Amino acid sequence: MSGTIERVFSGRWIAGPSIADAVREAKRIQSYQIVPIVNYLGEAYKEKKSVERTIRIYMKLIDTLKRNRLEFNISLKPSQLGVLIDKGYCSANYSKVVRYARRAGIFVWLDMEESSIVDDTIALYKKEIGNGGVGICIQSYLKRSAGDITSITKLDGAVIRLVKGAYSAGTDTAYNDRDKVTANYYRLMLQLFKNGKKFTIATHDAKIISRALALNKRYKRDVTFAMLRGIRNDYLIKLAKSGHKTTMYLPFGEEWISYSYRRLREAGHLSLIIRSLLEPSAEGL
Repeated sequence: MSGTIERVFSGRWIAGPSIADAVREAKRIQSYQIVPIVNYLGEAYKEKKSVERTIRIYMKLIDTLKRNRLEFNISLKPSQLGVLIDKGYCSANYSKVVRYARRAGIFVWLDMEESSIVDDTIALYKKEIGNGGVGICIQSYLKRSAGDITSITKLDGAVIRLVKGAYSAGTDTAYNDRDKVTANYYRLMLQLFKNGKKFTIATHDAKIISRALALNKRYKRDVTFAMLRGIRNDYLIKLAKSGHKTTMYLPFGEEWISYSYRRLREAGHLSLIIRSLLEPSAEGL
């Protein structure tokens, strides 16, 4: 890709390549009363050297953001932590980072990736849920997600971030039609309002957000609204100013190409992404 495209992705949707970039953007996001969810880019590692470098960066990130007195979450991917190398190795690495973050008072999200490692991801999450400070992402494009939410919300301390999903899978396991993915999002969101206590509605869809606001008047749950950096952030700022809890997913790192490509492919994102490039940044975000 050209340097121009790199600058577009890095400047609009990604903080930049370094921890210093992540700190700078996290400060800016927090100034709007929005909590950043900081993610170090990288996935599908098959060498321990890459995994161990990622762990070191996350620990340095935690120390640096904490030193700057920033309120923030971090987000990890199982394939960054070695799930494709060895499940036991991945589990030990996840626990290592979670416990380091927990001592610093930092909430840790576990992102959901390909459908083939959903069971492994949920098992990782359940291992640490009892000690608090952890949440998991659930994707509405997967047909199994209603069952996963039922299983997870039965556990004390369960926290779910509901997204549509940025991966693809066969029709036996996933909805590949945009309208069906959205319809399932509504069903899963209602399930969370009925059975969950604390969860995040992660979407740029104004209709879904309006429905969530209406549902919360009835169910009165601990609800947070989340968006990706660089897409409809004017709306997220408006929600924050109205007193709603908000978070913004803030990736950083050198491996921005695969992340950006996946976002471009995600159902419903393309039109929003094109619009985000044409519109000025929301109040500097």
